[in-house]
Amino acid sequence: MVSVTVQNLEKVFPPNVYALRDVNVTIKDGEFLVVLGPSGSGKTTFIRCIAGLETPTKGRILFGDAPVIDVERGINIPPAKRNVGMVFQNWALYPHMKVFDNIAFPLKIKKLPKSEIERRVKEVAEALEISNLLDRYPRQLSGGQQQRVAIARALVKEPQVLLMDEPFSNLDARLRISAREFVKSLQRRLKITTILVTHDQHDAYALADRLMVINNGVVQQISTTDEVLNNPANIFVAQFFGDPPINILEGEGRGDHVDLGDLKIPIPAPQGKLQVGIRPTDIYIADQPLSPEDLELKPGRVLLVEYLGFTPVAVVKWERIEVRAVMYNKLKEGSLARVFLKKEGVKLFQNGVRIK
Repeated sequence: MVSVTVQNLEKVFPPNVYALRDVNVTIKDGEFLVVLGPSGSGKTTFIRCIAGLETPTKGRILFGDAPVIDVERGINIPPAKRNVGMVFQNWALYPHMKVFDNIAFPLKIKKLPKSEIERRVKEVAEALEISNLLDRYPRQLSGGQQQRVAIARALVKEPQVLLMDEPFSNLDARLRISAREFVKSLQRRLKITTILVTHDQHDAYALADRLMVINNGVVQQISTTDEVLNNPANIFVAQFFGDPPINILEGEGRGDHVDLGDLKIPIPAPQGKLQVGIRPTDIYIADQPLSPEDLELKPGRVLLVEYLGFTPVAVVKWERIEVRAVMYNKLKEGSLARVFLKKEGVKLFQNGVRIK
């Protein structure tokens, strides 16, 4: 397979809309990179530039050491010659073709011998466990089966790079889980360099070797999932990635503590206004602290209890402050609760940028 290097990539749509701004990233050979961002963030434009379906305004992209696009030098390898497999959001299967012909279509365009086409189609169909579907039409398939056909069509070309644009968005919740597991195991087995774009953070949790968070065409952070979750570069990343959502509170740094008005947290903080980020998993309601190092805050009033998955999360209120906190007991709404804080989970931001 091959690494992918993106250098100073920009894409401007007329009249002056920046879809991408100075994007720099290297995807290692065999790595699974998930590009995460909200709608309109530029993530689809990013992989379309790699595929050759969009021409960047500036910058270059290399497969290994060979440039496939270099705007300054006038290099632009056509999509058909980049040896990229792409899975689209709507899977784009031809309804009038049987599964075999859908998968074989890229090979027929290349005018490969019939025996070679048959060998490759049967090989990839077996790998994706859809050999029994080759004689069916797309309308006769479930959503998960159609997705596998789309992946088979991308892989049958034996691409250097696999690009996936929101491939799970048309699946129901239960099927999304099995589809993620399948894609992850397939990528690990084939060791193919893969870039998947999504707005769903659960895709990132399940799949990413590394995560690239993008917003308004600007890369916010590139790192492992754990690093992005626990050490977000800025408030946007902290709020966009993480479930349940992070609590962001306005406060004042006082040198040896943070003053939140209702609460004072004894951790070092620079003087001046700042924002305090605390994930609900780092502030909790319990009868006793989970660790001797955890701080006990003033008791707070439980306003609401909701279940996120199997985890009960409470909205706790003091005089002016409200936070979401994980519950480890069974207090009812309206009860006064003991609240504890993991000091290492407190994140400090100034002007939206992480300082601690």
